[in-house]
Amino acid sequence: MLREAYGIKRIIIRTGKTDLRMGVDGLAAFIRLNYGMEPVDDGTLFLFCGNRRDRIKGLIYDRDGFTLLYHRITDGVYQWPRNTEEARNLNREEFEKLMDGFAIEGSIRYKKKI
Repeated sequence: MLREAYGIKRIIIRTGKTDLRMGVDGLAAFIRLNYGMEPVDDGTLFLFCGNRRDRIKGLIYDRDGFTLLYHRITDGVYQWPRNTEEARNLNREEFEKLMDGFAIEGSIRYKKKI
């Protein structure tokens, strides 16, 4: 679903953990306050990952309002960068790897332990 989001010109992930209880207003304020960026930048997809790493939220603005995307995988976890709490630009290849369950810096896919 996130891959097919229309009009994406730029992808920015928030490394580290994010409280996914936040909605549109909370995430937009988080982007402004912590990174000094404008979430109303048309075509910029902001991605956030929670503690469990099996779900992510995306926030994108498209001329007339925000779209909040939510994706939870049932088998495995996202290999989300956890080392720092920063906003990081992703190119399309890194985005595809992340969505496929691979680490951005490596090529290992991890399955969730049950």
